Amino acid sequence: MAGYVKTAVLMAGMTALFMGIGAFLGGSQGAVIALIVAGAMNLFTYWNSDKAVLSMTGAREVDARSAPQLVKMVHDLADGAGMPRPRVFLIDTDQPNAFATGRNPSNAAVAATRGLLERLSPQEVAGVMAHELAHIRNHDTLIMTITATMAGAISMLANFALFFGGDRDRPGGMIGTLALMILAPLAAGLVQMAISRSREYEADRIGAEICGQPLWLAAALTRIDGFARQIDNNAAERNPAVAHMFIINPLHAHKHDALFSTHPNTANRVAALQAMARAPAPAPTNMRPTSLPRAGRRR
Repeated sequence: MAGYVKTAVLMAGMTALFMGIGAFLGGSQGAVIALIVAGAMNLFTYWNSDKAVLSMTGAREVDARSAPQLVKMVHDLADGAGMPRPRVFLIDTDQPNAFATGRNPSNAAVAATRGLLERLSPQEVAGVMAHELAHIRNHDTLIMTITATMAGAISMLANFALFFGGDRDRPGGMIGTLALMILAPLAAGLVQMAISRSREYEADRIGAEICGQPLWLAAALTRIDGFARQIDNNAAERNPAVAHMFIINPLHAHKHDALFSTHPNTANRVAALQAMARAPAPAPTNMRPTSLPRAGRRR
């Protein structure tokens, strides 16, 4: 519950920042216009976020004939968690990674990279897919897409301040305008990162419950993090705004991308999952048992 409260406060802060820039540009009317624009953007994002993200990453939909093992695994995990079955997509990149998208559990998709299926064991892949299903069940996919849209809009609006807000009559004059251009996008980015990190820890916990094996996900996170530091994800590099949606930051291959992290420290996530595995078994839930993947690695 604390995670949801924190997320709500951070999103409210991002909206307030957006309105503050509008007020700087156009006074009270500018704040109202900014609020209307924010609402319109979020409405558009609500209906089109999944299509945009899947297109930017080059994901293609697969089915029981084109990717039988992956599709069956996702369906079994979703059935066991009592969730609607999401659409399944595959991204043709060698970097192991995955993400989920969609406006709600009934209109959702999970995407895995080719590298995830080739470089991780079936158990580790199951842990990753359970993590992504947790994002869907928690409605994180919508929250994180909206925050990305808002962060981008704040950066764009702050740049407008140079042309429309730099006159001497405004508080701070040109110096205030330049400060706004620098600090507003930075603040928006920090809020976006805080929201993303908060949701990742919760998805790790719920994902471990869905697959029933916290150590599967812990092992997957360690291996993905290592590969992501060595292997480029070109689609993510071209569209860094979607980086926060992946289970591990896909931009780790370049040092400058790690200036601000959209993900919690992997070692901390692994430690939390290991502690979860050592804890006494929780009381039974309404989740139905799933068929577990067989052991063995492809590569």
